[in-house]
Amino acid sequence: MRTLAQILIAEERRADRDSAPPSRAAFRVCEKLRAPLCTFAGAAGFRSLLSRALVLARVDAPLLAGVQIKADGTFLYSPEMEAQSASAEAAQAGAALVDQLLGLLITFIGEALTLRLVHDVWPQTALKDPKSTGK
Repeated sequence: MRTLAQILIAEERRADRDSAPPSRAAFRVCEKLRAPLCTFAGAAGFRSLLSRALVLARVDAPLLAGVQIKADGTFLYSPEMEAQSASAEAAQAGAALVDQLLGLLITFIGEALTLRLVHDVWPQTALKDPKSTGK
């Protein structure tokens, strides 16, 4: 899933028109997954899944201690995280979060459904045909 996470983050960076820090692309990936996952699991289910991904990602990326998840599933950044958002460490932290979120999705709903969901959100970029991945 690390490769898929990197592909999605790269797509969000390409789509960024306001030159936001690279770490923001990873958080946008999570935010784009919010709508379909809320439809699938409800807002509380999405928040729970994202919260677990954040806890798991903090093991490898302590900078994520400066990120909280609000009740609606959106992010709240500490001033420290805001100040470091342009750093390579912040970009790696965001990638760890996306990787964990995708991994949890695979655990709970399976790889095929996860890839279908990703394909629905990023139809031109993530996967041309999720059934053809052979995974």
